[in-house]
Amino acid sequence: MNTTSIEIELVKGDSELEQILLLQKRNLLFTNDGFVTANHTLEMLHEFHQSMPSVVAKNHGNVIGYALSMPRAASELVPVLVPMFRRLDSLALLDSQRWYVMGQVCVDQAWRGCGVFDKLYAEHRHQFSDQFEWLVTEIDMRNPRSLNAHTRVGFVEIDHYHDSQVEWSVVGLDFSRPHLPE
Repeated sequence: MNTTSIEIELVKGDSELEQILLLQKRNLLFTNDGFVTANHTLEMLHEFHQSMPSVVAKNHGNVIGYALSMPRAASELVPVLVPMFRRLDSLALLDSQRWYVMGQVCVDQAWRGCGVFDKLYAEHRHQFSDQFEWLVTEIDMRNPRSLNAHTRVGFVEIDHYHDSQVEWSVVGLDFSRPHLPE
């Protein structure tokens, strides 16, 4: 893969949102190679982007990865994520902090291992660290690829819990900590 042709930037329009949905659809199945759990609609993505744009990785104009930004105001837009937002609101560590949620991160299978994941988070830090102190998300414990990748870029576990079906690790990236090398 030619990684020099990768562009990392904020979402610019509907074409990129539609490509995000296609990539998401291809990764909804549970596999050992990573997976995503929430299924969004174009309308949901529009709502997210009205208040906070997401970050995409592109190769020759095609989305090969994304990292969805979800401000706290978007907590009711994805019903499956409402319990997560409630839990985050209850955490003492985040109580007096400015934080937002990584609604989902995904890299096309052909581009995994090429640094795209790390670059998506580096761009989040670049774009949003002046407005927020923490970027948080939760990861299904059955997804070791995601757990390892988040740890590699500097996320630390800030909570851990079981719901009726899944064991979750809640992780946060403290923007006040030094940026990790790319």
